[in-house]
Amino acid sequence: MAIVKEAKRISRHKRIRAKIRGTEECPRLCVHRGLRNIQAQLIDDTESKTILSLSTTARELRDKLGYCGNVKAATLLGEMFAQKVTAKGIQKVVFDRSGFAYQGRIKAVAEALRKGGLIF
Repeated sequence: MAIVKEAKRISRHKRIRAKIRGTEECPRLCVHRGLRNIQAQLIDDTESKTILSLSTTARELRDKLGYCGNVKAATLLGEMFAQKVTAKGIQKVVFDRSGFAYQGRIKAVAEALRKGGLIF
């Protein structure tokens, strides 16, 4: 069951990635969630470079949180990531949910990013 579910998610991710491209002006914001942690990356697909990356495994977030795999951690990750992105002078991004459903932790990250001033 788990293998089939993950295969479907990867298939959705490939379908999404065929349509989404990030540029230097409007990079792709990719969010990935695991069972215990959440990662966010800002990617420029034209140069295949990661501009910025943050995870709940980072020391600055891990110290503030006990458990890093819940909605509270996702919200805090989104807020801190939005601050770092706006400090780099980027306002517009393309949101890539990596094939995950737009609910729970993925939705919490997206809402915190929008609250932090990012447009997508």
